[in-house]
Amino acid sequence: MPQFLSLPLLKLLLLVFIPLSIAAKWLDWGTLAVFLTSALAIVPLSLWLGTATEKVAIVTGPSVGGLVNAIFGNATVLIITLIALREGLVDLVKASITGSILSDLLLFLGAGMLAGGLRYKELEFQPILARVNGSSMTLAACAIALPTMVIYTSNVVDAIAITNLSIIVATVLAIVYGLTLLFSLKTHSYLYDVGLADEENSDLSDTDKAKMPSLKVWLSVLLVSTVAVAYESELFVEVVESAIQGLGLTPLFTGVILLPLISDVSGVVTVVRLALKNKMDLTVSVAMGDSLLISLFVAPCLVLVGQLMGQDMDLNFNPFEVVALAVAVTVSNLISFSGHSNWLNGILLLATYIILGVAFYYHPA
Repeated sequence: MPQFLSLPLLKLLLLVFIPLSIAAKWLDWGTLAVFLTSALAIVPLSLWLGTATEKVAIVTGPSVGGLVNAIFGNATVLIITLIALREGLVDLVKASITGSILSDLLLFLGAGMLAGGLRYKELEFQPILARVNGSSMTLAACAIALPTMVIYTSNVVDAIAITNLSIIVATVLAIVYGLTLLFSLKTHSYLYDVGLADEENSDLSDTDKAKMPSLKVWLSVLLVSTVAVAYESELFVEVVESAIQGLGLTPLFTGVILLPLISDVSGVVTVVRLALKNKMDLTVSVAMGDSLLISLFVAPCLVLVGQLMGQDMDLNFNPFEVVALAVAVTVSNLISFSGHSNWLNGILLLATYIILGVAFYYHPA
C-alpha cells in the first residue's frame, strides 16, 4: 500500500478533525458542522483506542489481554451511548444496541469473509468457536426480544412490569457474560488458544519483540484515547437530534446504521486485516465476540445504569429491530456454523446488512 494511503498515516491525518470540532463548537459554525466534525473525529480516536487495546493485550498476555479486550473492545460505542442515555436519548441508545449487533454479525463478518475470500479460494476456521458464540448470541437475541414480545402479545401493558422484566433479563445476561469469560479464559481456554497476541507476536522477530513498546506507553494511549472519545462524544450527542432532523434522518436509522459506522471503524479494520492473513479463527472470534459483548454486557449495562440515572431505559425495542436481530443471528449462524467460508459468504452477509440498512432508512419510526 502506498505510504500516503497507509492506515497509521490516515489515523494521524484524521486527528485534524478534533481541533476542527472544537472550533465548530466554540465559534458557532452551526450544529451540522459540529455534528460532522465530531463524528469524523471519533473515527481516528476509535482506531487509536482499538490499536491501544490490542497492544496492551499483547504486552499483558492472553488472560489479562482477554479481559482488556472484553472491557475496552467496544469502549467507543459504550461511551457514546452512556452520554446519549444521560441526555435522555433513549430511542437512539436502543437503536445503537441493535445497530452494533447487526454491524458485528453482518458487516464485520461479511467484510472479513469477502476480503479473505478474494485472496484465498477457501477459508477455514474452527466451527466450535462459531457454534459456541452463535448459541450464546441466539440466547442473547431471544432474551433482548422478550420484553417487546410481552408487550405485543398482551392486552394491557404495565410499564413497571416491563421495567422489572428488563432489569431481571439484563442481570441474567450480565451473569451469562461473566460465565462466558470464565469459559473462554479459564475452564475451556484451549478452545480459544489462538488470540490477537499470538497473531501479532507470530509475525515478530526476536529483534522486533525486543523493540516492543512498553505497557506504560500503550496504557497512556488507551487513557488519552478514551478521554478524547468521551469529549468528542459529548459534542456529538449535544447536536445529534437537531442535526439528524436537518438531514431528514430518524433516530432509528441514526442509531442502527450511522453510530456503529462511526464508532466501530476499528473493528472493520481488524477483521479485514486478520482475514487477509488467513486468520479466520480470529476473524470469526472478533466479529462474533464483539456482538456478544454488546448483547451480554453493553446492553445490560445501559439498562441498569439507565435506571440509576432515572432514565426510562428498558429492553422494549422497536418490533422491526427485533426482526432485524433475528435475521442477523439466523443468517450469520447458517453461514458460520460450517467452519468454511469464501467470498460469496461475505457478499451474502453484506447484502443482508445493506438490505436491512435500507429498510431502516425508510422505516418511519
